[in-house]
Amino acid sequence: MTPQDLAALHGRCFAAHPRPWTAAEFQALLAGPANFLLIRPQAFLLGRAIADEAELLTLAVAPEARRQGLASALLAEFAATSRARGARAAFLEVAADNAAALALYAGAGWEAVGKRRDYYAPGIGAIVMRRAL
Repeated sequence: MTPQDLAALHGRCFAAHPRPWTAAEFQALLAGPANFLLIRPQAFLLGRAIADEAELLTLAVAPEARRQGLASALLAEFAATSRARGARAAFLEVAADNAAALALYAGAGWEAVGKRRDYYAPGIGAIVMRRAL
């Protein structure tokens, strides 16, 4: 997937909020040595691992490909890749009103550890989640 492909899929997944990322933003993130991209047909996960912590930056699954196990497979690969890079814990932020994502992450062993008010936009906060690796 090119940065343009990533931006197009991200835009389909996050049309309202959070704001979809641009191809230039993906290109810059992919250039970071700690960042890694995991790809499945119609889905991807962008993460990073620095020292003993990992961060799930974004996870996108095409609307028509949801509920087929793609996100769960990417989360498992994220954990394995992060561990292989030395991470012992992982973090993410998810929109507080994204019930489907919150359920997905909770089912994969992530726990809410904090909140960020107005993180995505005024009135749209984030739940900070953590998972031991």
